[in-house]
Amino acid sequence: MKIYIAGKIAGDKQYRAKFREAAKTLEAAGHVVLNPASLPDGLEQADYMRICMAMLDTADLAVFLPDYQESKGAMVEWGYCQRIGKDCTILMRKDG
Repeated sequence: MKIYIAGKIAGDKQYRAKFREAAKTLEAAGHVVLNPASLPDGLEQADYMRICMAMLDTADLAVFLPDYQESKGAMVEWGYCQRIGKDCTILMRKDG
């Protein structure tokens, strides 16, 4: 299954590690992971959103990290999934 990871990136200095951990878990379960945190630095916000929306469209499932509601971009992705009926789930925090 192709899985897109969504969550807070902007303003989170640990975002790469957070997304990498989620990707590692999903890959270990045999999934192909579409990880926006692997995109290069230096693009405009609109560029990132266009690329992420293409990755989201390609995915069979979107997995939202617990902090996704703190991200304007992830909230756009959540709304899009709801509108088109894309399968999605929220990854629960390990501590709660």
